[in-house]
Amino acid sequence: MNDGSPLYLAFFLGALVVMLGIGVWVARRTSSGEDFLLAGRRLGTPLLMGTTLATLVGTGSSLGAVGFAYENGWAGALYGIGGAAGVLGLVWLFSDVRRHGFMTFSEEMSYYFGASRVIKGVVSIILLLASVGWLGAHIMGGALYLSFLTGMDPALAKVVVALGFGLYTVIGGYLAVVVTDALQGTILFIGFTVLAAVALVHTGGFSGVQEGVPEAATSMLGVEALGVLPAVSLALVIAIGVLATPSYRQRIYSAADVTTVRRSFGWVALLFAVFAVLPAIAGMAARTIDPTLENPDAAFPMLATTVFPVWLGAFLLIAGLSATMSSGDSDAVAGVAILLRDVTQLVTGRLPRAENMVRYSRIALVGVLGLALAGALLADTIIDFISLMISTVLTGLLVASLLGKFWPRATWQGGLAAMVGGSATALAVQNVAAWSEFWGNPSIPSLAVALVAGVAVSLATPRSRVSREEALRLLAEERATMDVGTHLRADASDTDTGTEPEPPEPRP
Repeated sequence: MNDGSPLYLAFFLGALVVMLGIGVWVARRTSSGEDFLLAGRRLGTPLLMGTTLATLVGTGSSLGAVGFAYENGWAGALYGIGGAAGVLGLVWLFSDVRRHGFMTFSEEMSYYFGASRVIKGVVSIILLLASVGWLGAHIMGGALYLSFLTGMDPALAKVVVALGFGLYTVIGGYLAVVVTDALQGTILFIGFTVLAAVALVHTGGFSGVQEGVPEAATSMLGVEALGVLPAVSLALVIAIGVLATPSYRQRIYSAADVTTVRRSFGWVALLFAVFAVLPAIAGMAARTIDPTLENPDAAFPMLATTVFPVWLGAFLLIAGLSATMSSGDSDAVAGVAILLRDVTQLVTGRLPRAENMVRYSRIALVGVLGLALAGALLADTIIDFISLMISTVLTGLLVASLLGKFWPRATWQGGLAAMVGGSATALAVQNVAAWSEFWGNPSIPSLAVALVAGVAVSLATPRSRVSREEALRLLAEERATMDVGTHLRADASDTDTGTEPEPPEPRP
């Protein structure tokens, strides 16, 4: 535990004041639900790059990667490699969905399966729970930094971190998230570069960095320490997390156009691939300096207090907290969008009206943050939780989205089968020690079973009779009530009467 230098806490509070000021400034420019949840769908390349990179460098790829490298050497770089691959996959496979005006990943999934309400309902529940889980993990990561460096009680640190990014997010919405992310992304990239460079000098270069790490961990990407299959599984599970996490889809929906998505994500993939080596260097240096840490996740804050002077350690505290907060605020807004666009319709049969969206969004944000904080207060670990959640929830979802988008014969029943098959396989592998040791994590068998289940059930069930054009129209009619991403509401006959529009005909 650190001596609790007040300078660390002062730096943290100063950063929060800046972020809160940005939230207040942005709130003056937020007049609709589309502004609050999607920044008006007009993000250009600089802001889209900044917010995507900052979200990508989250708890797992910073705090987790440093801790993983502490134990497994160069294998810590697999986080960055997997993340970069996931971003390139988004560019190649899904960047074109921007033109359809979707608001949530649940809505996009519904479109692939004939505007199926079953698919949209199931996916919305899954993704809402996943978003709350991600958010809880980021709160835990930020609290670990804060408690280690300031001596704050860990439970209190979780509350402070949640309130920290919760306040500016509730006030300014998604645009506040984007602007603060761009600032935080710059800080964390500089911070991790400084961290790696000074750690190299402090330990005597690359040979010194690797001195305290097991020899197998100094192999190419730590493959000899992990094994080939577990190493591939680790990079794959991170890529899946990018391809199927709703916060990255929200970046696509909020961009100005498809070209902006492709340009921005291409640069992000390149920068993140470069970033991959920095946490690995930091983790190995921490192992060389102090090989006795009980919790590898404490490697980063240990470096900040051992290697650096107090003022530089305080800057690195802000860099580390920026990594967790810039991802946490994104998951919070993504969860709220799913809650209001999809879960609300599932439960009540209707969507909120446009004039209520900003108020409802702020209320929902408070609720989502409260749930995530409650989970974080009950949990102790971070990275194992994240890996299990991706394998259990997102592998089947990714397979279902690929089948629905690229295979015309896919049915909504097949999509459900892919999700169920992927989750069941992940849980089975995770609970059989021999399987878990062999695979490293359940991502590969989970993907395989999800694919087989999705194809088999699709072939055994009737083809959808709803065309892509009709599915898009049905979803646009629903979304028009909220006036988010579509102009249909302005043409609807009910706009002058103040009555709720009739819902579309029921569909599977």
